[in-house]
Amino acid sequence: MSRDEQLKKRWELVVSKLSNQFADGDTLDLDAIIYLIGVQELGQLDRAFKKDQKLDLMHIAICKLLTPYGYYALDFVDEEGWPHYKTLETLPHLKAGEQSVLMKEAIVNYFLETEYIN
Repeated sequence: MSRDEQLKKRWELVVSKLSNQFADGDTLDLDAIIYLIGVQELGQLDRAFKKDQKLDLMHIAICKLLTPYGYYALDFVDEEGWPHYKTLETLPHLKAGEQSVLMKEAIVNYFLETEYIN
């Protein structure tokens, strides 16, 4: 199986499992999955978030997802438990489709690492 086919298969598995677990079977999109990763990384699962906090959660997720690629590193966790990342390398300018593939690959790797999928 080619790398692209394997990524597609694993991505579909992630979407399916998360959609069934968190969206009553409605299909979650990329942004929703990034948000869920942010909530998971923050570890405050039982609270409601304001709009600006939701954007912060997505930022946390993106930083966490791109850390293995050398773009970010965890800098510190503040007194409220929010992780803060520092930029190690500027993200390359990617076309929308390339950004999507990078994020899907990073998400699949995240869920492989956490053993949510195998």
